[in-house]
Amino acid sequence: PDSNYCYGEGGAGTYSDGKLYTRSYKRGKISKVLDLLVEHGAKEDILIDAHPHIGSNKLPKIIAEMRATIERHGGEIHFDSQVIDLQLDSSKIKAVQLRDGTKIKCDYVILATGHSARDIFALLDKHKIYIEAKPFALGIRIEHPQQIIDQAQYNESPRSEFLPASSYSLTAQVDRKGVFSFCMCPGGLIVPAATSPGEIVVNGMSLSRRDSAYANSGVVTAIELDELSDYGCTGTFASLDFQRKVEQGIFNAGDGSQKAPAQRMTDFVSGQASKDLNPSSYIPGLYATDLKEILPEFVYDRLKNGLVQFGNKMKNYMTHEANIVAVESRTSSPIKIPRNKESYAHEQICNLYPCGEGAGYAGGILSAAMDGQNVAKAICQKRNS
Repeated sequence: PDSNYCYGEGGAGTYSDGKLYTRSYKRGKISKVLDLLVEHGAKEDILIDAHPHIGSNKLPKIIAEMRATIERHGGEIHFDSQVIDLQLDSSKIKAVQLRDGTKIKCDYVILATGHSARDIFALLDKHKIYIEAKPFALGIRIEHPQQIIDQAQYNESPRSEFLPASSYSLTAQVDRKGVFSFCMCPGGLIVPAATSPGEIVVNGMSLSRRDSAYANSGVVTAIELDELSDYGCTGTFASLDFQRKVEQGIFNAGDGSQKAPAQRMTDFVSGQASKDLNPSSYIPGLYATDLKEILPEFVYDRLKNGLVQFGNKMKNYMTHEANIVAVESRTSSPIKIPRNKESYAHEQICNLYPCGEGAGYAGGILSAAMDGQNVAKAICQKRNS
């Protein structure tokens, strides 16, 4: 329970593979983030690639080197130090309390937990520090043989040794709601990503060489707040409660292990259970089922129609050789921690600085890194004013 493997050192934890692509150019200088990564061990290719990538086998070592740099400059990193409470005085946090009873006094608190630290959201709510539900995205992860994607994109299979494993990016509109591919992992693996007992969550990653026989991608749809009341999810934790309810429902449909429910792609679209499944990279294993029975109805309908549109856009995308695996639910934080646009501080607690994905202000490594830089600058400016 304390491993925090989805939001620990290395970006999104053990499985973060360092996809360095963002559309958040207004946040700051992307080059500064890329330069820092290169300085700490990333290949210089990321400075010029259109879709730079590091790899799950490389990124943790780079982050560890960054930690060493922080420590050389006087910073301290405290592992095994879970924050369980806050000591407040009016509109300021005076100290954070750790599980072992230690209290760390603070002038400023940067809250950069990542999008799955549900205990911190509950802690803020307990102290009546304002947070709010936000839309997020939820869906499935689809896995093709990499050769099918290569054939579709390069018109040759096997691909030339000089070509990288090919990828794709697809979008669709269903009933005015978006369906889109997310976190595409060419030559990658599907991995378990639950953060609590009794949940099934899947994610994707690629090693630096991207040489797996499989290509996988999240395919998700936007979940709006007005869609959640029918599922008994309302108020501040509406999105988080819905996210948890789906993950636990997927787990309860199985055998109590991390085996994930799956369906052949053509069966998913036609609405019939698969008799068997294709080979998969997912190590805990898959079991065949009818995902229509365990996904929320509106999510299933939207994904099914979105995949039909994907199949019309990309040759051979719709195939019996692809598996649909549930559930991809950690695309972004289901909670937002509002802050002042100019000061970056929380609207209510003047020395609390919500930051990155967990605060609802980023959606990937680059955008989170730039958000962190902006928060650091804001604090420095306040100290010097």
